[in-house]
Amino acid sequence: MDSILENLAKTEFISIFVRDPRLHKDRSWHTHVDYEIYLQTNCICFRKKTSCVRRRYSEFVWLRHRLEQNALVIDLPKLPPKNLFFSLKNTEQVMKRMKGLQDFLEIVLHTLLLLSDSRLHLFLQSELSIKNIERCAMGKTRYTVAEAIQRSSYFSGSEDPAKASCDSDCESSSSSGLGLSEETPIRSSPVPFFESHSLSP
Repeated sequence: MDSILENLAKTEFISIFVRDPRLHKDRSWHTHVDYEIYLQTNCICFRKKTSCVRRRYSEFVWLRHRLEQNALVIDLPKLPPKNLFFSLKNTEQVMKRMKGLQDFLEIVLHTLLLLSDSRLHLFLQSELSIKNIERCAMGKTRYTVAEAIQRSSYFSGSEDPAKASCDSDCESSSSSGLGLSEETPIRSSPVPFFESHSLSP
């Protein structure tokens, strides 16, 4: 039995990519960037073998805090530091943060004890807001963790409406950001981060 488990562990893989930063603007002209998290795996710990969701920096901060509470004996990896001078116009800063977020997830996903946390799975494979992830993990929703993940429909454009109320982070700004003028109309969909640079005068 031990040899079977060892062979299984050797053939399992988890690939995670943080990519495609996108600019979001609300009706108050506050802006923030979120990132696509693409996961591909054959690990039995995951209900979906391929998934794709979008998360912002403040949600990563929440995740690390919750994992830290749940696994006190583990020294968790650091997130890229909060930068008071973070600028949406600075491509290098955005790319550096994106790499730091991916490095964080790679270490987390290769720490066996952390894979038992349902909040991690909901973060990576569902579109629930942070508030609803907490409620679902505590059994306070009409749907189970498995159902929330299975019903995730990122590619169809649906999104948990409560996610819009997520707390702001240092990426948020009252300025238009990335060179977008104040006359730029409010968009109904997020703007690809690098495409937004071409909108500058």
